[in-house]
Amino acid sequence: MYTNSEGSESKTTQVQHDMGVDESLSPKPEAGRTVGPIDYMFMWLGDGVNLGNMTLGSSLVVAGIATLNIFQTFAAAIIAIGIISAVFTFNDRLGYRTGIPYVVQLRMSFGMKGCVVSSLLRGIPAIIWYGFQSWIGGTALNEIAKIVTGGTFDNIFACFVVLQVVQIVLSLYGFHAIKWVESVISTVIMLALIYVFGILLTSHSAVIVEKWVHAEGTWGLPFFAFIMMFMGNYAAIFLSAADYSRELKAGISDANRGFLYFVPIVVAYGFVLCIGAMLASATGISNPVKAFAIVIDNSYITFFVSAFIVMGAVAVNMVANIIPPTYVITLITKLKYKMAVTISGLLALGACPWVLVQDSSAEGLGLFILIYSAFLGPIVSILLIEYYLLRKQKVNVADLYKEDGPFAGYNPCAILAMLIGAGAAFMKVELAWIIGFVVAGISYIILMKFAFKDSKFKKGTIFEEKNVNVMTQSNL
Repeated sequence: MYTNSEGSESKTTQVQHDMGVDESLSPKPEAGRTVGPIDYMFMWLGDGVNLGNMTLGSSLVVAGIATLNIFQTFAAAIIAIGIISAVFTFNDRLGYRTGIPYVVQLRMSFGMKGCVVSSLLRGIPAIIWYGFQSWIGGTALNEIAKIVTGGTFDNIFACFVVLQVVQIVLSLYGFHAIKWVESVISTVIMLALIYVFGILLTSHSAVIVEKWVHAEGTWGLPFFAFIMMFMGNYAAIFLSAADYSRELKAGISDANRGFLYFVPIVVAYGFVLCIGAMLASATGISNPVKAFAIVIDNSYITFFVSAFIVMGAVAVNMVANIIPPTYVITLITKLKYKMAVTISGLLALGACPWVLVQDSSAEGLGLFILIYSAFLGPIVSILLIEYYLLRKQKVNVADLYKEDGPFAGYNPCAILAMLIGAGAAFMKVELAWIIGFVVAGISYIILMKFAFKDSKFKKGTIFEEKNVNVMTQSNL
């Protein structure tokens, strides 16, 4: 079954039967795809409207002075979103055409064994962030419980566990749950943010214009660093783009899929970033939660902000932090989807997020983010080079599931290119993603062409040994 042929259910069933893989990892047939374009857009809308992205907007205002003015902010955002949408569309095509998930797509470049390492670089950070987001959400849920009970209940850990159990139960239903959870949450949050936006415009417009709109800002390194920071929020997600596109109903062109990414990300990120910057300009406070309390001065502020945090945490986890590690666990352990998704939730519980949120852990958490982020650009670059340049979008999907097939073992070229790209990324952390992306891509092409002459991973690529064709013709 090649990428340009139909993915019939019989072939899907055959792959599953032959290799003993769980249904969640086998190619998803068109009949099994239930996410429509509107649901898909709401999914990315829900992922974007959260406190973390609002904090990114608030970070533009330092000591009451904006490092970027409103025009520079939105110029950087549009550039970043354009790149994000393009990478999404290019990297989701294999998953969309064939129905395979990200962990199987990795086998094409890294091999059956090599993909374990590269998949863990996506799965482990997702579990850490799963626990981190849930702890933040649990903290907010505890504030709501205190309000409802008049202060008689106060147990963050209990709320954390409850929220985690709810997310595990929801995730058992896969994308069926994700699409309606994201639709509901994104709608509620957007309506609430429109209300906040109105208050900021009517009551604080003068100071916002002075400190943000008319700020001098810069078109230098901070401008490009903000683009990289913006893209960093999506670096892990568009790496596993196939996990999402394989759920999308068939018949949507590449251009239209790009539209399905670009529009909701512009709306969600643009709006949330704007409110974050406006809050910081109006109050001089970079913490959005504290800034909310000043801007919306009424008895319901704590409840409102806490509800926003809880819903935002669930929305982000459902899209970005649950499905990817579940597929990794299924790949490595051969467990069924429901057991794997439960283990993902339990591992997030064991990630000790209550330690990560402490100020003393901030430096270690920052180092962890820096280390794993350095590998994300190189991996997506290798995948794109492999599929578009080396294989000309022609991949025998059945071979990706054969333990003794052409993708067995590991591809040293991919491993080395990833390490070279990641090493280069550390040279200039502000531009880590783009440096790693470019260096790894070039390294991979050079290595595939000149190194490891007998590598079986060259079969089917433009670098396949010509003497094979000569021998074939001589035998005719």
